[in-house]
Amino acid sequence: MKRHIGKVSTQFFEFDNPKQPLRLRVGGRLSRFTLAYEMYGQMNADRSNVILLYHAMTGCQHAAGVNRRIPGLDGRWTAELYEGWWDGFIGAGLALDTRKYCVICVNYLGSCYGSTGPASIDPHTGRPYGSSFPVLRMSDIVDSQMLLLDHLGVKKLHGVIGASIGGYLSLLTATRYPERVQVVVPIGTGVETTIYQRIINFEQVTAIEADPNFRGGDYYDGDPPSVGLALARRIAHKTFVSLEDLRARARAEVVSQKPPHGWYEMNHPVESYMLHQGHKFVHRFDANSYLRILDAWQWFNLVKEADARDFGRLFARCRDQDWLVFSIDSDLSFPTEEQGKLVGLLKKADVPVMWITVHSDKGHDSFLVEPRLYTPHLAQVLER
Repeated sequence: MKRHIGKVSTQFFEFDNPKQPLRLRVGGRLSRFTLAYEMYGQMNADRSNVILLYHAMTGCQHAAGVNRRIPGLDGRWTAELYEGWWDGFIGAGLALDTRKYCVICVNYLGSCYGSTGPASIDPHTGRPYGSSFPVLRMSDIVDSQMLLLDHLGVKKLHGVIGASIGGYLSLLTATRYPERVQVVVPIGTGVETTIYQRIINFEQVTAIEADPNFRGGDYYDGDPPSVGLALARRIAHKTFVSLEDLRARARAEVVSQKPPHGWYEMNHPVESYMLHQGHKFVHRFDANSYLRILDAWQWFNLVKEADARDFGRLFARCRDQDWLVFSIDSDLSFPTEEQGKLVGLLKKADVPVMWITVHSDKGHDSFLVEPRLYTPHLAQVLER
C-alpha cells in the first residue's frame, strides 16, 4: 500500500498556568494538563491553513501515517493503532491535502493516549487520578484544544472536521468560537443526545460499574474491570456497523467455543466476532476514560455549552462560515434524521450549508473506511 504520510510521532502540549487554569464547566479546574497531538503538513506564514480534526469517542491523535510507539501508555498502544485512523484522507493529493493544509489532531482531555486523563498521574499525589479526575463536558475538551491552538499561534482555523461525537466538538468549536473557524464539516453526528443513544450509553456505564474490579474507579493497583469494559464495547459496537456488514465481518470468525464465564456455548459466528471485539478493546483503552467521555456525551447540550439562549441565536453566529454536513444512510448510531435537524437549524439561521448523504452498507464506520465517498465533497468545500 502506497502511503502519503510516512512515519510520524506524537507531540505533547504541556499546559501549566496556576494563575489562569482551565475552568471546567461543572466547576473544577485544571492548572496543569497535557494534550497529545499529531500534525501533518506545514503551517503557512500566517498560520491560516490549519484544519483541526476531532477523533471519535475511543479514537486518538494518530490520524495518518505510521506511529508504532508512544511512551507512557502502559501497553495501551497496540498494533491496532499503529496505522492512522484517517490515513486514506490525509496526505498529498488526498481530501485533506497536506500540500495546502496543515492538519492537527488532538487526543481528548480525559482520554488515555497521552493526554491527561484518569489514568494519568496526579501531580499532587503521585498516583493515578482514578475516581478523583474531574467531571468533563464536551466544551471542556474544545476549550483545552483552543489553548493548544493559542500556543501554536493559530488565530483562525481554515476548517474544523469531526465525525460521531467528534462532530459534537466541531459544532461546539464553530458556535463557541465562531470567529476562529471558516469551514465546518460535521460527519455522522447531531445536535443532541438521542433517547436511543442515552439507552445504549447507560447500558455501557452500568456494565463497567458492575464489574467487581472497577472499585469505584480506583483499580490501577489491581486487575482492571476488563469484563465490564469488554461488555460495554460489545454493546456499542453493534451501533457502529450495519447489520449486513456485521454479518459479513463475522463469517470468518471461530464458532462453537465457550465464553470465559458461564455455561453458554456460542453457535453463530457473530457471537464469537463480538466476543473478540470486546477482548481486544480492553487492551487498548482505559475504563475510567471511557466513562468520562460517555458522561460528557450524556450531558451534551449544544446551546448551553456554547453559552447561547436558543438554537436560533446559536447558529446566527455562524453566518460567515461554510458548512458541509455528511449523513450516512445506513448509520444506526446517528441516523440521517439527526443531520436533518442540524441542517434545518442552519438554514433557518441563514448559514451557508451543503448536505451530502453517503450511500454505504458500512454503517456509522463508513467515515473511517470509505474515503472515496467523501473526498470530492471535502476537497471542494475546503477549496471554496
